[in-house]
Amino acid sequence: MNKTIKTGIIAGLIIAVLLLSASCLGTTTSGGTDNTTGAATEQSTFESLWPMLLFLVVIFAMFYFVMIRPQRKRQKEHQEMMQGIQKGDRIITAGGIYGTVESVSEDSVVIKVESGTTMRVNKGSVALRRDETQR
Repeated sequence: MNKTIKTGIIAGLIIAVLLLSASCLGTTTSGGTDNTTGAATEQSTFESLWPMLLFLVVIFAMFYFVMIRPQRKRQKEHQEMMQGIQKGDRIITAGGIYGTVESVSEDSVVIKVESGTTMRVNKGSVALRRDETQR
């Protein structure tokens, strides 16, 4: 997982725990000896947890749909692109080098740059594959 995603999830969990503990501590009794008052307070404490749990579910759903799901989609697309690289493809590396693929091995790609020089780069450093229409 991405470091940003991990940080966001940890921050969300900390906020959720703090809010949950604050809601539980905010509904304590004042020390009465009447059992009916204590039962009513327990019931109100239990009822006050439902909105908090719903809030937590909404927060986790937001994290998933805003951060985790798009990141996984990008990783999957990049992995498919790396698997589909073949000789003759025009690519751009993560370092911004434009080149044409000369050969592909399991973990590296040999590219030919404009000056005619060939370079071996890691397959993971291929940022994108250019179409013939892109110049």
